[in-house]
Amino acid sequence: MKRRGSSGALGPTVYRIVVRGELSQRYTPAFEGMTLATGEGQTAIIGPVTDQAHLHGLLNRVSDLGLELLSVNVMLEPASSA
Repeated sequence: MKRRGSSGALGPTVYRIVVRGELSQRYTPAFEGMTLATGEGQTAIIGPVTDQAHLHGLLNRVSDLGLELLSVNVMLEPASSA
């Protein structure tokens, strides 16, 4: 996540939040700005997270919807093709 007081040079961090079950597209509005990728009995909720409050909000939404949280990981940036 970008640091507090940052000059804006750093952008949001992309997270991958995995829950048990293959969620239908009806869950998309609950995770606005995120991509839902399903397969193998689970759903990855992937997208930019701007700060700790945003991350906690997403995790609270997972809990509020009664979903089982499997993992939360930062997605590493792909290597630049220099």
